[in-house]
Amino acid sequence: MKKIGIISDTHAYWDEKYLTYFEPCDEIWHAGDIGSLEVAQKLSEFRPFRAVHGNIDGGDIRRMYPEILRWRCEEVEVLMKHIGGYPGRYDASIRSAIYAKPPQLFISGHSHILKVKYDKTLGLLHINPGAAGLSGWQQERTLVRLTIEGNKFTDCEVITLGGKNKEIDR
Repeated sequence: MKKIGIISDTHAYWDEKYLTYFEPCDEIWHAGDIGSLEVAQKLSEFRPFRAVHGNIDGGDIRRMYPEILRWRCEEVEVLMKHIGGYPGRYDASIRSAIYAKPPQLFISGHSHILKVKYDKTLGLLHINPGAAGLSGWQQERTLVRLTIEGNKFTDCEVITLGGKNKEIDR
């Protein structure tokens, strides 16, 4: 059994709440637009860390983290890409890979839209954890926690970190 913390679109913004909410997690997965090596370093020093680069990430992050990552967690095949779309509207850059060999879990970011949706056609769970940083149009900053046990998903939690205006969070 593994408890996973999923985050995206930090855009170089660091919030100590990341560590608070990821405390019970065994691993942290970042779905791109990390924005700075410092954010990646703090998360990777805290827990085992997997990440993909996003469209705003510079060469340093692109050299460290791939565009697409596919691996197994427990008995679940996971596919993660920053720009990925969502069930019924997968991005053209990943659509053929998803349809050729559907993972059980597909994680993407980019849109800043929190979405947890099951794709009945392909039998996969799609998660976009929304945006945890201050950049973008989202009003609430979010992340997701999920437990994977064998080939089952349980305890999926959406965590709201507060608004983008720092004054609101005080």
